[in-house]
Amino acid sequence: MASSIPVPFDVKLMNVTASLVFAAFVLMLCAAGAWWVLRQPFFPLAGIKVDGDVTHNNAVTLRANVAPQLAGNFFTVDLGRARAAFESVPWVRKAVVRREFPNKLRATLTEHVPVAHWGDEAESRLINGFGEVFDANVAEIDQVLPRLSGPTEQAGQVLGMYRVLVPIFQPLELEIEQLTLTSRGSWRVELDTGAVLELGRGRGEDVAARTQRFLKTVAPVARQYGRGIDAIEGADLRHNEGYALRMRGVTTVVSDPKKK
Repeated sequence: MASSIPVPFDVKLMNVTASLVFAAFVLMLCAAGAWWVLRQPFFPLAGIKVDGDVTHNNAVTLRANVAPQLAGNFFTVDLGRARAAFESVPWVRKAVVRREFPNKLRATLTEHVPVAHWGDEAESRLINGFGEVFDANVAEIDQVLPRLSGPTEQAGQVLGMYRVLVPIFQPLELEIEQLTLTSRGSWRVELDTGAVLELGRGRGEDVAARTQRFLKTVAPVARQYGRGIDAIEGADLRHNEGYALRMRGVTTVVSDPKKK
C-alpha cells in the first residue's frame, strides 16, 4: 500500500490563511448587506411613546418638538440625539429613550421639581432639589417659593445654605424670602418681615452658629425698647464681638437741643 505524502507546513498555512480571508470577506459582505437593508425605508418609525413625569408638558407637544430632530429609521435613529432633543424641552430634566419593537421609540421623562426661584426677579430661572438651575415659564408655578441668588456655578452651595438656615428661623415663625451669596462670598437673608440680615462669610456651620447666637439675644434687646422681633429692619452680623441692629421706631441718635 502506498503511503500518503505529508502536506508541507507552508501549504497548510496558506490554506488556513485563505480560509480565514474568505470567511472574513463573507462576513464583511453580509454585514454590508445587512447595513444596507437596515438603512432602507423598510423599518420606518411609526411613533414615539412618552411616559413618566410630564406635569408641565403633554405628550403631543413633546412628540411635535422632538420628531423633526430625528433622522433614520427604527434601527438607525440616534438615541443619544433623541435623548438630547427631549432634554432640551423646558421642564424636562432627564430622558431615557429606547427602541420598542417593532417600530416605535419610548421616552421616559423626569421633570424638574422647583424648590426656589433663582436670580433676579426679571429672570425666568428656577432651581430644583439637586441644586440645578433651569429655565422655565415661572407663570406656571402655583406655589410661593423663596428666591435664591448667587453665582450660578455655586447654586448647589446656595441651596445647601438655605436648607441649613430654614430650621433656625422656624421656631420664631420667621421665613426666608430671599437668600443671596454676594460676589464677595458673604451671605444675606431677607425675611418675610422685611428684615435684611447680613450674615457674613463662612462655612454652613459657622454661619448657622452666628445666626443662632443672634436670634437668641435679639429678642431681649427688642423688648428693652418695647418691640418684638418683627420690628427688626436689619442686622449686621459681620462683627466679631457682636452685631449692629436697626429697629423700626427706635433710634439711638440724640437730638441737639441747640438746634431746636
